[in-house]
Amino acid sequence: MCGRFVVVGGGVAGLAAAHRLRRSFGPGAAITLVEQSHELGGKLRTARLAGADLDLGAEAFLARRPEVPKLAAELGIADEITHPGPASARVRAGGELRRLPIGTFMGVPASAAAVADVLSEDGVRAVRAEQDLPPLDLAGADASVGELLRERVGDEVVDRLVEPLLGGVYAGSADGLGLRATMPALAEALDAGAGSITAAVSRLLPEPADPFEPRPPVFGAFRGGYRQLVDRLVAAADPQLRLGRPVRSLSRADRGWTVEIGSANDPERLRADAVVLAVPAPSARRLLRGVAEVAAESYAGVDLASMIVVGMALPPGTELPGPSGILLARGERHRDGTPFTAKAFTFSSSKWPHLRGAGGEPLLRASVGRSFESGALRLDDHELLRAVRADLAELTGITAEPVDAAVARWGGGLPQYGAGHLDAVDRIERATAGVPGIAVAGAALRGVGVPACIGTGEAAASQVAGDLLAV
Repeated sequence: MCGRFVVVGGGVAGLAAAHRLRRSFGPGAAITLVEQSHELGGKLRTARLAGADLDLGAEAFLARRPEVPKLAAELGIADEITHPGPASARVRAGGELRRLPIGTFMGVPASAAAVADVLSEDGVRAVRAEQDLPPLDLAGADASVGELLRERVGDEVVDRLVEPLLGGVYAGSADGLGLRATMPALAEALDAGAGSITAAVSRLLPEPADPFEPRPPVFGAFRGGYRQLVDRLVAAADPQLRLGRPVRSLSRADRGWTVEIGSANDPERLRADAVVLAVPAPSARRLLRGVAEVAAESYAGVDLASMIVVGMALPPGTELPGPSGILLARGERHRDGTPFTAKAFTFSSSKWPHLRGAGGEPLLRASVGRSFESGALRLDDHELLRAVRADLAELTGITAEPVDAAVARWGGGLPQYGAGHLDAVDRIERATAGVPGIAVAGAALRGVGVPACIGTGEAAASQVAGDLLAV
């Protein structure tokens, strides 16, 4: 059996699904990939700056997860994976640049001493006082990250440490994110009886590393940017592409499905034995109405946040700071009292030693956009570049005019995992599993990182393959 498949969504989850279907069913399978934009890759976007490839969407992947290395090996590009240099990041908190503390988990401290250099005296006292609070027992429930931590270890831990770190992943507020979806290991330690936040973090911290043993890398990336992965996935999956064609509807047909794409004036109807929906939550909700109502309703609870990435190439000879980047705590301001526009800078040529322009130009990225600060998202590209350059000058003293720049806007690009998110995902997956020939994938489910998205795409392909083979 060869099969006819439609994959909706050309991000990495959809591409991974198409690739897995091709490997499962061979060259005889008819695989059509529909993407409403004119580009493949979704949040993977590699721009050419000063003759170099710089990622302006997702930048790196967690090296401890197997999905990306395994897929890269299948595609013949495992040798293109690289790892960051030894430079570490800093955080701008309380008006000063400070080293990110050790003895923390995603910014959550194991002790007051661990964060004494980042918090005020009042903030340190709040962390120390947690040991005198009643024992913490979630009783299996979920909780807001921000609300829980503010109650237990104080506002400064959230504003100066947790939110800058989580904000880089979700572009949202810690108060709107759920503990079990964004910090599952911390939730598990509490479930196991840790009794307090600091005790739970202490359980999570690794044993001190042997200084004579090399540490395994935490992150990885592709030398030529994520474009390498996207291009290889497209070539290996070899789908029929329908770019710039929005999906209008999904409906049952005899022994299969009909996917209507294109405009109302020029619709195209695709017949399929099975369909994978690797799309953002609002699109999944719309397409699943009348097909899997419980799944559609559960997608309705997934909010979205927007962000912007600005890439810059500075003149050759410009010295970047030593750190790999700078995170900005909530509420940080310039000396004149104006707020910062960026929420983080990555000094790409410091973090990734191979990454420079063709003429030696140092490269960097600025990330803009928090769920509670939307004004910067309305700036045009010229105003945005001027604003982040002012931030850069304030933080580092660098005033050199970029020789090249690019702006990537991600409107509604990042799902927000609120309290109870994993329960909603369970409902979505159970509901779609009950409809043969339909499966879902993407960042709205079990992780916004590239490995998690690949995992959902491959799982969706396996699900619909099983449905088809069972007929």
